[in-house]
Amino acid sequence: MSLYKRGGVYWSYIWLHNVRHSRSMKTGNKIEATRRELDFRNELDIRRHKASNVNPEMRFSELATRFLGSADAKPYHAERIKQLLPYFGDTPLNEVTKPLTSEFRRYRVDVGKVTDSTVNHDLGVLRHLFFYALDSGILLINPLSRLRMPGLRRHRQPVLAVQEEPLLIEAAAFHLQPLIIAGLDSGMRRGELFHQLGEDIDLQRAVLSVTHSKTAGGEHREIPLTKRLVELLSGLPRKGLVFTFRGQQIDKLRRSWQTAVKDSGVRPLLFKHLRHTFNTRLMEAGVVRDVREALMGHSNGRPRNTNEIYTHVELPTLRRAIAALEAWIAAEQAGQQVGSASTEQ
Repeated sequence: MSLYKRGGVYWSYIWLHNVRHSRSMKTGNKIEATRRELDFRNELDIRRHKASNVNPEMRFSELATRFLGSADAKPYHAERIKQLLPYFGDTPLNEVTKPLTSEFRRYRVDVGKVTDSTVNHDLGVLRHLFFYALDSGILLINPLSRLRMPGLRRHRQPVLAVQEEPLLIEAAAFHLQPLIIAGLDSGMRRGELFHQLGEDIDLQRAVLSVTHSKTAGGEHREIPLTKRLVELLSGLPRKGLVFTFRGQQIDKLRRSWQTAVKDSGVRPLLFKHLRHTFNTRLMEAGVVRDVREALMGHSNGRPRNTNEIYTHVELPTLRRAIAALEAWIAAEQAGQQVGSASTEQ
């Protein structure tokens, strides 16, 4: 027998070539301890037959550091790891279990006040790091390989009506107005707008290259500019950060945004709903899903072929989508004017 219970916790003591190897199984459940001991035996067997980097007791913080220094790391991963480190940083890899991820979910939802969707993204990156450890020979198995993510309920998201748009822009602070227009006309995420560089905007071609992608794959994308956005960007910095507050980088908008929504009298909504509004307007304009995904930077998970590497191949289609959007908005505005004239008569 190699399993012994000490202080309510099982320990495994295995002899190989007159050397005793011991490890706590970190559990008082004998069935679970037996399963963990089998992993321990497999690890020792691999170490005995060949040189190995197996190190299941490595701290998660060290694994995260190694991963961030690798070619696999993308800005998306770095953002999520910031949320994982405070909770898992000092935890050995062999102690990160599915029950622990459930505790992390409760912690993020209850304390961090985030949605299940956000936690799914966090845990997706955690699982990705464990696959990285598996590929690097640090682990023999990925305990999170079959981690289930809860299904998400769809909630109705508010859309900013065309007639509400000028009310919101007029009520907004000076530094917030260009961000609202850019969000409505490009569908860019808040973090992408905060990091957008003037050098990545070509006003001659009326195209914006997203500087700071937030997608998991970090894919580059180009967004054709509306006429209104070309006019707006012509008066903003052509080098460095485009959207700033008193010359400094913007990192949050909560107070100014809430004030603008309240003073404008529009329905309650968040800044992220401008992106949803952009997508909804594209649908109303008859733009197909694949084109909307390309404009918004959604990763569809499909394999990429050679032609997809060259973004200019799809640019004419994207330009037509933006033109359709502008035509739809113009028709909505014209309809409002006709309606207003009829009411006055």
